[in-house]
Amino acid sequence: MSNAFEVALGGLARRMPRVVREHEIIRIAGWFKATAPDEAAETAISEILKWAENRCGGRLPPEAWDHQTFDFLAGGRNSSCVRLKLAKADIWAIRADDPDKNIPGRTWTTEVVVGRGEGKPCTFSARLLVNTAELHLNIEPHTPGFVDQLIDNLILMRGNSLVSIKPLEVSNDVSANRLVDHLLDPKRMLPTIVVTLKDDRFFKPRFLDVDKLARATAGYAHVVLLRAACAQVLVERLGKYRAVFNGGVRIYMPGFEEDSDPFQHRLVLADQINTSDGASRTNRWLRQTAAEESIRRVKLGHDLFIFSSIRNEALKARSAALENEGASDSAKLTAMAEQIKELDREVAQQKAMQDFFAGEADKDRERAELAESRVNTYSHRIQELTTILKARGNDPDDEIALPTTWAELLEWCEKQFTGRLALTQTARRGLKSPEFVDVEQVARCLRWLAIDCRERRISGGHGTLREAIVEDGIRNAACGSDEYDFDWNGRRFTADWHVKNGGNTRDPALCLRIYYCFDEQSHQIIVSDLPAHRKTDAS
Repeated sequence: MSNAFEVALGGLARRMPRVVREHEIIRIAGWFKATAPDEAAETAISEILKWAENRCGGRLPPEAWDHQTFDFLAGGRNSSCVRLKLAKADIWAIRADDPDKNIPGRTWTTEVVVGRGEGKPCTFSARLLVNTAELHLNIEPHTPGFVDQLIDNLILMRGNSLVSIKPLEVSNDVSANRLVDHLLDPKRMLPTIVVTLKDDRFFKPRFLDVDKLARATAGYAHVVLLRAACAQVLVERLGKYRAVFNGGVRIYMPGFEEDSDPFQHRLVLADQINTSDGASRTNRWLRQTAAEESIRRVKLGHDLFIFSSIRNEALKARSAALENEGASDSAKLTAMAEQIKELDREVAQQKAMQDFFAGEADKDRERAELAESRVNTYSHRIQELTTILKARGNDPDDEIALPTTWAELLEWCEKQFTGRLALTQTARRGLKSPEFVDVEQVARCLRWLAIDCRERRISGGHGTLREAIVEDGIRNAACGSDEYDFDWNGRRFTADWHVKNGGNTRDPALCLRIYYCFDEQSHQIIVSDLPAHRKTDAS
């Protein structure tokens, strides 16, 4: 029935005008590092007004340069500004429209807010939006030009990090270690794009323009250029599968940790950007990814206020003042009509944002479901192929060489057992410089968990694992009263088993404990802690 209606009304649908929708492209928020916040605010406002006047096709009114409320109407290049003074805050906000120079019917809208409060730094936020009837947007996000002017004239910060229009060049091990600290900083608020050089004889990548990328993403991403000689620092501290080197590019999202899923911090290999077309695709993808992340992370009502909300507050204050002054009914009605108009605009913007996040949630859910399905499919397929190889007398695990140092062990685990065994961040920290002396014994136990223990769990041989002998003096046992909950990859697990050696010693140089569980969903052994006895309140 629905198909019949679609056919019958198809012609009418094609003749109907397309609905113009508002799409949010970028959000930027930060604060100005300055000894005099009021002076920083005045400088910021002046720079933003210079930018707005260059785009409006005319001269802004005198009220603009006094940093007061004004409206400037110029046939589609309109600018509206509000100055709202409250008891403990002073807020200046502007909204500027600008028709696209190349695509008819597309209009860009930029909203900027500069705020200051008693004893606080001057804050800044901006939104870039586009209104269009286009069904499919193909936009390469770019920071508005006034952000360049602000960075040139002030010190703009996002969290604890400096915002720059130039890539940070990392050329020695000291700065490379600082880069790793920055990537692991839990307070980092922006994605960090790390571009590596394949050969230090060249100062920049051949096809990917790092300077343009940094300028285009200023305020919503950090861009770093890492020299080839320094990439080993990332490999040593993060492991090969979470590092980036040899001409590759990686975007590290906020919240990155030493045990983060490397696929959530996407890597682009050098071969994919070794042509102008490949570099162009990578550039577009990096900018779009960072821009989408900015919309997710810059919170409305906390980091950023939309212009219509601020204007509404100003209109409320004006209505209250008219009431107190005993103004005429017509003046009150005019003020009320303006307030209703702005409320309608605010509701429309909130609806557009709600639709955007609903769409993004659907996309994320579909991607997660597809990724999870693929992981499970690949895991089962690998298991089938391994079984076939073993039946033919060719076991790929027979030739696994054991690491001899703690430094080698982490990378060895990832190389040999990815998809079969995973280490949490706590477990990874436990292998940095443990007091336990026998590296190869720990490696053998992990090998047993990844191969023998995992295969028994998959085949349903759960009962045969109780008190199973791993090797002479080492056995597998249920944790019993020592079991505990832990988080990994956004999910909660219970460490209900451990591999342990005999004796009652708690000497960390001799006492071996590997706490773990089996994830039925991904068919992986998840190691929560090792190699010493876990410290608890009881111990």
